[in-house]
Amino acid sequence: MASRSSSTPSPAPRPAAARIPRTSRPDGSTTRLHILETAGQLFAERGFAESTSKEICTRAGTNMAAVNYHFGSRDGLYEAVLIEAHRQLVSIDELVSLASAAADPRLKLRAFLTHLIEMGSQPKAPWGFRVVLREALSPSPALPVMIRQAVLPKAKLIRGLIGGIMDLPDDHPSVQRAMLFVVLPCIVMTVAPRNLRSEVLPALKNAEGLADDLMRYVFAGLDAMAKEAKAAARPTAGKRR
Repeated sequence: MASRSSSTPSPAPRPAAARIPRTSRPDGSTTRLHILETAGQLFAERGFAESTSKEICTRAGTNMAAVNYHFGSRDGLYEAVLIEAHRQLVSIDELVSLASAAADPRLKLRAFLTHLIEMGSQPKAPWGFRVVLREALSPSPALPVMIRQAVLPKAKLIRGLIGGIMDLPDDHPSVQRAMLFVVLPCIVMTVAPRNLRSEVLPALKNAEGLADDLMRYVFAGLDAMAKEAKAAARPTAGKRR
């Protein structure tokens, strides 16, 4: 029997399998952000109850399954919109950076409040402002999510700034009340109709002057509240006979 020659040619290599170009597959994070942005604008215009998944997907140019895929449901999408809307007011990263800076607490609080005033003086506010305002006026079942994930972490940082100014613990009742008095006017100015500045209170158009006057008002109030709180905590001399 003849031996097999060692010079027998090797089998031809298989041709490489064709690859689908990556560019033909849409990027998931980009699609998610696009849906979030589209939904935020629609929720700002009409509110949660009047906005449907179908209209959101139609505006975004995606199919109906995209909302469920990226957010689980329309409710999940709205929760994500609320978190983003609150971020547009002020982000947690901005507050962490501000709170950790080596500066006087009064300067930090001024920087924060000035930021809010400047945001409110923009010709056109981001859609997040209207979403937050709608949610505040007509709360949805998603409100606890926004409070837990967006409001509470930021509130703690702001209370820390105010507590530092008042020389009181950040959970002191006076600090908590002071936070409401300090932040609420800025939020109102942020979401107030733009013609309020031009037709009703034209002096509000001067953002720098407004910030200066606000800080005089705020610091005088904080100093007075801190003095009262500390006086109330001191034992009254001669109370016992």
